[in-house]
Amino acid sequence: MHIHRYEKVWLIIGSLILLIFLTILAIQTFFLEMGPPSHAETIDPQTVRDSEMFADAGLKEVGENEYEIAIIAEMFAFQPGDLEIPAGATVHFTLASPDVTHGFKITDTNVNVMVVPGHISKVSHTFDEPGDYLILCNEYCGLGHEYMASTITVNSQ
Repeated sequence: MHIHRYEKVWLIIGSLILLIFLTILAIQTFFLEMGPPSHAETIDPQTVRDSEMFADAGLKEVGENEYEIAIIAEMFAFQPGDLEIPAGATVHFTLASPDVTHGFKITDTNVNVMVVPGHISKVSHTFDEPGDYLILCNEYCGLGHEYMASTITVNSQ
């Protein structure tokens, strides 16, 4: 079988591109820890509100300009509601749902997480720019879905 020279070139180029993409994926997954969630942390959806992690919901300072908050995504609200933080703060979000699958999207950021009943989702973000950031549920969760929103107000220091 004879393969034309141009076909060989395209096979080589295609193989190199595939190898580059797989290498980038491996680096992100194993060295930068950007792999898909493993669902290692689970929670009984019936006891989300009573669990130690979510019972005392509120913004807690855990370091210098570093905060932690546990949020319950439920029909059709985020608990606690609106938040205020200083500019430059890093916020670690821990999310759970007692009812159905919800989305957690913070506009003008790259934060976009699915909140699945029975699983704990975690994401962090540093809010460098002052302003109002809208939190939306971007996963249809029922008839009141369009009203499921909250706001993060980032104050200048």
